[in-house]
Parts: sequence; structure tokens; C-alpha cells
Amino acid sequence: MTALTYKKFSLFDAVVTVLMLVVMLLSIGPMLHTLAVSLSSQAKAEAGLVSFWPRGLTYESYHSILKDSQFFRSSWVSVQRVLWTTGLSFIVTLLLAFPLSRETRQFPLRNPFMWLLVFCMLFNGGLVPFYIVVNDLGLYDKMAALVLPSVVNVFNTILVINFFRGVPKELHESASIDGANPWQQLFRIYLPLSLPVLATVSLFVIVTTWNEYLHGLIFIRDPEKMPLQTYLQSIFIKIDPSHMTSEEIIEASKVSNTTLNAAKIIVSLVPIVAIYPFLQRYFIHGIMLGSVKE
Repeated sequence: MTALTYKKFSLFDAVVTVLMLVVMLLSIGPMLHTLAVSLSSQAKAEAGLVSFWPRGLTYESYHSILKDSQFFRSSWVSVQRVLWTTGLSFIVTLLLAFPLSRETRQFPLRNPFMWLLVFCMLFNGGLVPFYIVVNDLGLYDKMAALVLPSVVNVFNTILVINFFRGVPKELHESASIDGANPWQQLFRIYLPLSLPVLATVSLFVIVTTWNEYLHGLIFIRDPEKMPLQTYLQSIFIKIDPSHMTSEEIIEASKVSNTTLNAAKIIVSLVPIVAIYPFLQRYFIHGIMLGSVKE
């Protein structure tokens, strides 16, 4: 009969538990405060009287955002952008990481390509050259300007490379003996084994792409093609009281920058919070295996 053993709850465990609780509260606290501000009245929010519970409960901030049809058009643009960027980034990262994870006798140009990627990750030409390149390629005011610049992520590629290098060499050697070519090895062996790290880097791409607004600000002029984050960022910038009707001025007076900005943050979090539970089970496993190099 196997005796059940219980791990003793040590002082170290108690300290770690307390620290984790503190970190959890520090993480959740700002989100609760932001939600409370977004649901509070303009006067209470501007006076700084809101902590973690709404004061003067009102939904005017969300009403100001959701009643606008442009909000839904920009949301659809952001969804398309995330789908295109994540799909292309998944393919490019996979095809880039596999050859760079091989030994130099299998891929002699591995080191030069690796140094080139690291150099591009550490140094860039800045915003003006980036704008000129995108404009000269004819991507201005097109969806491609929002997607293509974010397809290649060197940091994610290095994570996947390290994961591939951790796959037992015996699997690769046995597949080679059985006559599998590199494409068959990639899609029948490495791809199924690398789902945790690929799910993790895909989550990175989804979060980054959804929250990114600068590319929409500098490359998109057509409101029909403007992503959600760029639209939310420009809501108050474009408001000019001299061009507003009396009804619009009354409606705008019901919200403030403080409550509206809080509502923007909460609305922006909704898709990420909805996706995260489905990818969370891969997160820790993928990061650990992708970050350790033997």
C-alpha cells in the first residue's frame, strides 16, 4: 500500500504565496479602478472620488462609443487585421525558425541569417525611413500597411528556434532514415510537437496587433479602413465644438476625457480577455520550452 505523502507548507511557500497575492492585487486593482471610472459620472470621475466602485453609476461613456457606426466598422477592420497578421506571422515564423534551428552542416548559411535577424531586431532606421518604404511600396491607405510590417517578429522566431532545438535529435534522425524530406519532417513531426510555443507566440501577436494604433495613424486616411485602436485614439482629437450641433454638444457634455478613456481601455480589453482562456493552457508550457537552450 502506498502511503500518501503531503508536502509541508514551509515559510518559503508562505512568502511566495503572499508575494503572488500582492502581484495579483496590483494587476487586478488598476483594471477594477478603470472599470469603476468608466461607469462613474463625469463629476465624480473628474473630482477623483472613484476608487474601485462606480460613483454616480452611468453608461454614457459606453453609449458614446457604441452608438457610433464607425466604431463597428473599425472593429471589423481590427478583426481582419488580427486574423491576417496572426495567420501570416504563424506561417513565416514556422518557415523561418525551422531552417535556422538546424545545424550548420545542414544549413551552412544559418549563422549569417541569424546575425542579420538579430541586427534588424536591435537596430532600425526610424519612423521616417519606415514611412518612406511603406509609401514607396504602394501600401499607403491599404490593409497591407497594417499587416505586413508586423508579420516578421524576431523575438518570437528565436523562441520557436529554441523550441525546435529542444526536440530530440533521434526523431529527426529516424525520420531521415525513413526517407522523410525536410517539408515532411516540419509538418509531420515538428509542427504537431510545437503547438504550445506556436500558440504562445500567436497570443503575443494577437495582443500586440490588437493594441497597436500608430500604423493606422500614419498610414490610413480612409475612415472605412481605420483600425479600432486608431479610431478610439482620435475620438476626442477630431471633436471640434464649432462644427457640432447643439444635440451633439449636449451629448458630449455627459462624458469626460477621464471616463471616456477608461471606457476605451475596457472595450479594448474585451477581445483579449475572451481569447486568453483558450490559449492560457499553452502559455507557461510554451514559454518554458521556448526559452531554455541546452
